[in-house]
Amino acid sequence: MSGNRVGINFVTRKSSQGNPSFHEVKMTKKRISPNRNKDFQQAKQRKKDEFYTSLEDIELEMVNYTDYFKGKVIYCNCDDPRESNFFRFFYNNFDHLGLKKLITACYRSQNADNFESQLSEQAVYLEYSGMQNSNKSSIDNLVHIKPFKGDGDFRSRESIELLKQADVVVTNPPFSLFKEYCAQLVEYKKKFVIIGNMNAVTYKSIFPLFQKNKMWYGPSIRSGDREFRVPSNYPLSASGTRKDEHGNKFVRVKGVRWFTNLDYPSRHIDLPLEKSYSPNRNPKYANFDAIEVSKTKDIPHDYDGPMGVPITFIDKYNPEQFEILGSSRTLSKPMNEVAKKGTYTQGGPRFYLPKGDGTYRRMYERIVIKKKQ
Repeated sequence: MSGNRVGINFVTRKSSQGNPSFHEVKMTKKRISPNRNKDFQQAKQRKKDEFYTSLEDIELEMVNYTDYFKGKVIYCNCDDPRESNFFRFFYNNFDHLGLKKLITACYRSQNADNFESQLSEQAVYLEYSGMQNSNKSSIDNLVHIKPFKGDGDFRSRESIELLKQADVVVTNPPFSLFKEYCAQLVEYKKKFVIIGNMNAVTYKSIFPLFQKNKMWYGPSIRSGDREFRVPSNYPLSASGTRKDEHGNKFVRVKGVRWFTNLDYPSRHIDLPLEKSYSPNRNPKYANFDAIEVSKTKDIPHDYDGPMGVPITFIDKYNPEQFEILGSSRTLSKPMNEVAKKGTYTQGGPRFYLPKGDGTYRRMYERIVIKKKQ
């Protein structure tokens, strides 16, 4: 899978306003029920879903999958074709990637009292097959944008009918609906490259996909620390926020990763194992028969039993080298079956390590792995 991946020159363009790059407009998909009186707080919370993906981050990830895109229908179902960077990337590189068709669609609230009403035009979608607009320089004057009858929600009948056409789904879905969004992709057996929070790997509905080798992290974001543009009315009260020279607001978000089921070569490189097993450095948990490995780089080369490792291990996971047995959420025995009340900090399912004085330390989330023979 290396033929088209090396030397790709992706096309980027400036906006009609002269900004250095476009940013995808992300509308939240969760609607406020008219029967609920939670409008202000819910709206305030939902605005956290409005992260606008940079063109650079899209390019850095998509270069790994160019062989998969040839002859395929790409669906970006959380993207306004008039403003989305996902659309702009695939539109500008339509011929270069050899796409069969590009579909983009956006959500627009149908609730007049919703905080998004000031942004709410009609939900629209666009189907592009490389023929409608021969002048690639006039991207801001696209024709053939069609209105939805409904709100364009990715769960709506209209959007699902478009989804059925797709070979690969590429977008930044709302983080708050990530589990539901992934469930739909699995239901319709779609290939995908999407953005989410890395902690999603611990969700009950997501973890089995990693465990069964049906989903994994993409290769381009390793630190998990990324900057997103946010709406103009987004409060910049936290650290890691800024405004650029054009007045655009940006927020740095931790724990962001690409999630995909498209393979790439670096997934299959063995992790070098340079440490030896040490009972002091690798104690056994009190409520599960496995040893603690606090850092992925410290996985011992001479231990063949179950090991608890941080969730960041997924970055280095080679399915030919290791087997994922489960997680501390699924495998840990309740501590009230192991120790007396008061000797440990109570909480949800986690592993505990004995401190040596009759008390126990509650660990962060762990993934349990075992080396393959």
